[in-house]
Amino acid sequence: MKNIKILIWDIDGTVLNFLEAEKAAIRTGFKRFNMGECTDEMLANYSRINREYWQKLERGEMEKAEILVARYRDFFTMYGLDVSLAESFNENYQVDLGDTVCFNDNSYELIEKLNGRFKQYCATNGTKIAQYKKLRVSGLDKLFSANFISDEIGFEKPSKEFFEYAFEKIREDYGEFSKDEVLIIGDSLTSDIKGGNNAGIKTCWYNPEATESCYEARIIESTNGVINCKVDITIRDLNELLTVLE
Repeated sequence: MKNIKILIWDIDGTVLNFLEAEKAAIRTGFKRFNMGECTDEMLANYSRINREYWQKLERGEMEKAEILVARYRDFFTMYGLDVSLAESFNENYQVDLGDTVCFNDNSYELIEKLNGRFKQYCATNGTKIAQYKKLRVSGLDKLFSANFISDEIGFEKPSKEFFEYAFEKIREDYGEFSKDEVLIIGDSLTSDIKGGNNAGIKTCWYNPEATESCYEARIIESTNGVINCKVDITIRDLNELLTVLE
C-alpha cells in the first residue's frame, strides 16, 4: 500500500480500548446513583445490549438519542433496577466515559510516529461529549488533523454521507486527493469496513482476536439476510501498519 497518504482512524475499539472505559464508566454510575454492586456478569450483559443497539444505529433502524437511553432501560429492567434513572445515568456516563483512557497496542506512539508521513484523521460514531473528552484527555486531539464525529456531521458510519462530509473537510485541509490514497482503520465490520466500502476507499480491519475470516467476512444485517464487505488488509496488532504501509 505504498500509495496511501491519508489515514482515517476509528477511535473506540481501535485506537482506544473501549471496553475498559465502558466498565469504569458504568461502575462509576452505579456508585453515583447508589445502585449497588455492578458485577462482571452485569457488565458483560450491558456490553451485549449496547452493541446490539449500536448495530441498529448503523443500520439506520434507530436514532442515536433513542439508543442512548433505551440500552439502559433494557439493562436496568434485566436486573430490576430503577428504569426512571436511565436518562440521567446516560448523561453522566457520557462524561465519565472519557475519564478512562487505555491505548490499544501503544497506538498513541504509533500515530505520533506516522504523523510525519501521513495525514491522519479520526472518524467516530460516539457522542460529541464523550469523544471530545477522550481526545483531549488522551492527547490524540493534538495528533489528528481533524475529528469527524457523527453527532456534528448528522450522519453515522457506515453511511456514504458521513464520508462525503469527511472528504470535503479533508480537501479543505489537505487539498485534492484520490480515494485510492485513503485507508480507514477500524475494528467494526459493520461500521468502519462497510463504511470504507461505501466510500470507495481501502480498508484495514483491526481484528486482534481473529474472530472471523479476513477475506470472507459476512455480517448479519437483518433477520432476512446478510451483507458482504470487502476487507483489504487484516491486522491483529496496530503496529503491523508500519509494515503494511511500507
